[in-house]
Amino acid sequence: MPIAFLAAPEGVEQIELTDPWTAVVRAGQTPRLVSTRPGEIRAFHHLDRGDSFPVDLTVDQAAVDDFDGLVLPGGVANPDALRLSPRAVGFVKAFFEAGKPVAAICHALWMLVEADVVRGRTLTSWPSLRTDIHNAGGTWVDEQVKVCTAGPNTLVTSRKPDDLKAFDEAMLDAFATS
Repeated sequence: MPIAFLAAPEGVEQIELTDPWTAVVRAGQTPRLVSTRPGEIRAFHHLDRGDSFPVDLTVDQAAVDDFDGLVLPGGVANPDALRLSPRAVGFVKAFFEAGKPVAAICHALWMLVEADVVRGRTLTSWPSLRTDIHNAGGTWVDEQVKVCTAGPNTLVTSRKPDDLKAFDEAMLDAFATS
């Protein structure tokens, strides 16, 4: 089954989308881009406009049962927009309820806070999310990648684009064992 990549119509950090996407393809799996609107999403290189990518499914069309796992790429604007969508938040939460692996990097952990799935888990993220994670009942660590199996599923988290190699490896391991 494919791997879902959830991104807002605008604001995803391009390298945090494309690098894990390529890793999934190289591992012989099929990535599918899910968003809140059909058409295309616009990625960014920090604050500079990046490339556009075609949306495969909207969150209204996507069913968790059709995926082996979920990737949440970062970018500040991406999860900030997504967490305002009850359907997007519900989509993320459903992966936890189904016990399927989730991988999130950088600011994407805001979606985990919004979905109320960090309580009792140990995670890493962009450092500015530390207090948000703590306030949501999680434990924040400053590590390149953190794999947490304390909940119903495997959760892989990472801090930033410099950590993508370790993130991709841990993410692929989690997807392979699901």
